[in-house]
Amino acid sequence: MLSQQKVLSLLSQFFITMNTTGLIYRLTSFGESHGSTIGGVIDGVPAGITLDTDAIQVFLSRRRPGQSSITTSRNENDRVEFLSGIFDGVTTGASIGFIVRNSDTHSNDYEAIRHTFRPSHADYTYTAKYGLRDYRGGGRASARVTIATCVAGAVAMQILGSMGITIKAYTSQVGTIALPCDYTAYDLDTIDNNPVRCPDTAIAARMETLIKEVRSEGDSIGGIVTCVAQGIPAGWGEPIYDKLHADIGKAMLNINAVKGFEYGMGFAGAARRGSQMCDIFENKDGHITTRTNHSGGIQGGISNGADIYFRVAFKPTPTLLQPVESITDQGTKTTLSPQGRHDPCVVPRAIPIVEAATAMVLLDHYLRNKACQIN
Repeated sequence: MLSQQKVLSLLSQFFITMNTTGLIYRLTSFGESHGSTIGGVIDGVPAGITLDTDAIQVFLSRRRPGQSSITTSRNENDRVEFLSGIFDGVTTGASIGFIVRNSDTHSNDYEAIRHTFRPSHADYTYTAKYGLRDYRGGGRASARVTIATCVAGAVAMQILGSMGITIKAYTSQVGTIALPCDYTAYDLDTIDNNPVRCPDTAIAARMETLIKEVRSEGDSIGGIVTCVAQGIPAGWGEPIYDKLHADIGKAMLNINAVKGFEYGMGFAGAARRGSQMCDIFENKDGHITTRTNHSGGIQGGISNGADIYFRVAFKPTPTLLQPVESITDQGTKTTLSPQGRHDPCVVPRAIPIVEAATAMVLLDHYLRNKACQIN
């Protein structure tokens, strides 16, 4: 018989291990960086929705590794294979299962760190939690698992798009090089015209030069992604524990390498007076709007019909192409030698991930809002 302690341990693993996100629109993901596949199961998609699977592939390819000179050299096709829930291009109402196969893994590159904890990675914390870890490319802690988020987010974006809702993210800062204006000053349809995914061509060139300089030094650098969602009606979100901005913030902080989130005026609002921050209501052609949008389109945890905009801070990847001091799982001091293939700046490839995670939250809240309405 199992001891009480063993039973409690098994139950805790069953209930606490969270690989699922969302309430109605739900994604359960699986896979590791160097496993055979990354995949997921999407629940909550109504039947009868036409999906453009080619467009989903195009969206997924935006986060693909090896796409430019400022990203990792890992070369993956990242072709998504849908296994269920779609028939003749139309959703059936059943779970949508999908996989993306890994091919260019180079697992032997990580053999030297089998017993070494890399600084600022999840190596030590995974070992502390589970008693073991998959050291190949970070295993489950790898950013490669965001493939599942991108697929589920691409599905959500198509559904939201049919309602006139758009979601655009872009690189607004790399290191100390930052865009001087907010999103309203730029053409967000030009984001993919350069490898940095910055809507200002001249500043994008400076950002790209900085990333290449940092890479040549065996170092890395962080940055900020700005995202704006437009066309969302008033009324989405919950008043207390599942506020819309809280769920968006959680989705962003669940993305690898994210260290900060702010929406609307964010931290800058802390230096202002209340008289400078009030979004005055106006009646324009029978529609209630606000004169300004310091609130970022959300008040009381519920959308107010204005643009929802926020910023997400990404840290520099802690994997460096230079010697780094560390310690082994036996407590012995050691030095990590340069190895592996990594992004010198994760921000450009994070753009579609931010968009996808946002779309999943918004669609989930749309479905929740419909469920609580009489008509």
